[in-house]
Amino acid sequence: MVDSYDDSLDTGEKSKSQVKRELHALVDLGERLTTLKPDLLAKLPLTDAMRRALADAPKHTANIARKRHLMFIGKLMRDQDTDAILTLLDQLDASTRQYNERFHGLERWRDRLIAGDDAVLEKFVLDYPEADRQQLRSLIRQAQHELATNKPPASSRKIFKYIRELDETQRGLR
Repeated sequence: MVDSYDDSLDTGEKSKSQVKRELHALVDLGERLTTLKPDLLAKLPLTDAMRRALADAPKHTANIARKRHLMFIGKLMRDQDTDAILTLLDQLDASTRQYNERFHGLERWRDRLIAGDDAVLEKFVLDYPEADRQQLRSLIRQAQHELATNKPPASSRKIFKYIRELDETQRGLR
């Protein structure tokens, strides 16, 4: 008895396991969409039914109701352009990463200015020529005094706000 593989039986259909994996991926994507803010959801190419389902998601707080609603969202995801949604989500993640990197860079400037000397201030003024040295020196002195006397860091926050405004002005965001 010889077992031979018959090519005519291979229809090219997906296996049951592959279909399940794809459906689980759609449910996971739908769950990710439920965590997005409404202004970000508005940018995504979604059907009206999907938008309503995502808006209803926070109402389902019981564990089983939430799970059932996520499965419903997963079912609706079959009718969505998932490639376009994933592309836009990747762009949002990249812009969030860039924003966080810029935010941390501004925090480092603030910390270096408070802990540093005139050389740090000179380097900052070279990078941000529109900076007001006098105002910045005053804020730095106040922040150093607050730090030494264990007071709340109000001036430190003011320095950060000032640096952020300078950065946004320089980048053309203001």
